[in-house]
Amino acid sequence: MGIVAGLDSSSASTQIVVCDAETGAVIRQGYAPHPVEKGPEVDPQAWLMSLGEAAGNGLLEGVQAIGVSAQQHGLVPLDTEGNLVRPALVGNDKRAQSAAADLVDALGGRTAWAQAVGAVPQAAHPVTKLRWLARTEPENAARIVEVMQPHDWLAWQLLGRPARRTTDRGGASTTGFWSAATESYRPDLIELALGHQVRLPEVLGPSGTAGFTPEGLLISAGTGETMAAAFGLGVGEGDAVVSLGASGSVFGIHHEALADPSGTITSFADATGRHLPVVHTTNAVRVLRGAAEMLGTDLEGLSELALKSSPGAYGMVMLPYLEGERTPYLPHTAGSLHGMRRESMRPEHLARAAVEGMLCGLADALDVLRGRGVSVRRVFLLGAAAELGAVQAAAPGLFGVQVVVPQPADYAALGAARQAAWAWGVAHGTLARATEHVPGGGSAWVDPPVWPAAASQVFEPGDELAVGQAVRQQYVSVRDETHPGAFGADS
Repeated sequence: MGIVAGLDSSSASTQIVVCDAETGAVIRQGYAPHPVEKGPEVDPQAWLMSLGEAAGNGLLEGVQAIGVSAQQHGLVPLDTEGNLVRPALVGNDKRAQSAAADLVDALGGRTAWAQAVGAVPQAAHPVTKLRWLARTEPENAARIVEVMQPHDWLAWQLLGRPARRTTDRGGASTTGFWSAATESYRPDLIELALGHQVRLPEVLGPSGTAGFTPEGLLISAGTGETMAAAFGLGVGEGDAVVSLGASGSVFGIHHEALADPSGTITSFADATGRHLPVVHTTNAVRVLRGAAEMLGTDLEGLSELALKSSPGAYGMVMLPYLEGERTPYLPHTAGSLHGMRRESMRPEHLARAAVEGMLCGLADALDVLRGRGVSVRRVFLLGAAAELGAVQAAAPGLFGVQVVVPQPADYAALGAARQAAWAWGVAHGTLARATEHVPGGGSAWVDPPVWPAAASQVFEPGDELAVGQAVRQQYVSVRDETHPGAFGADS
């Protein structure tokens, strides 16, 4: 069918993969770091410079379609001419925390926001950044007539800045002013945040085409990094993805949007027409790093120590709330170590308690999704810490399902390439189009190009399931005794 490319512009670099559109085989790859930027403000031209460097030396020769993935929660504010009003705001901008609280109160609380757009405003959300600009930079705020996210802006630039502006449902669902449940914008929330209306990109369906470059390259709808990575991994209903960063995130693929009055679940749309409910934890690998430093070792050394212990860490339980916690909602608490006895106070047992505590905290997040009907038959474990032997040994029993650890790859760029192949196939009549609107809201899901599953290691709970679930129950008992009522009855 042809050759396609996926472009992922993360917070630090641009990755490009060039793939065979039919098989998904990677033909070429390109990489370039972004110019170093300090703080939560970035000149988007830096993304273009990095893109140009990554695509050098004829990398895109023969490419017929491009998909764009980019960091989520960025806000690119534009004036009447489509020029920047100020640098883009990206990342979890701590300056906007009070603006998030203002917005929550202004609409009537967390439940009102969850029902409106499936998410409670956090500092990272673009809607919160608009509120912050209105409060702190009123002159700039007054000049904003259009807003985009990073992947929208990059696609628009590749197309030569046409009159038509587009986004996709995955990216739109991260803004705080688009509802995955109704598949529609909430302009009233923009006015609540900014004080006036702005122009918003047209939301394309999963197999949609944003346009063609002057050279004739098709540009697909694009999407956010999380949605692109899920698409690149090839996950579907019954799969959950646990991402191990300093903090953690857990998401599943679901057939409908979930409105969570507590705000624990954020209801994103995915890149296929389905939904992607997400639960975040404040603590993940930072727990392992802290324990490793306490024991005078590194992550690999911590893992080796933990494997010398046994499941349950001789009765020691670590509640991993080192930086407070979002799930359960305990923002002002601290981590704690329970069940210490003279025989358990050894380095290997502390190491095991740290690994089990981190994974049990993520299992709590998985249980939030399960409690709302999200099917979890296997878990994809991502991040460098997923390669640790102790994590791989403990995770299947604690999660209670098969655990898949994919080989490291840029799955966001692969997902963007797969989306480009889908749009190219639809444009040429070789693949079915995903229906953009169906009665009652939502998108019909149609099979995208079938690409091979990611090369992975697979770990089964097997005979260790009963032991793992006993360790998990030990953790839950300590958690509930220490923080009674932290989880509601629904979770």
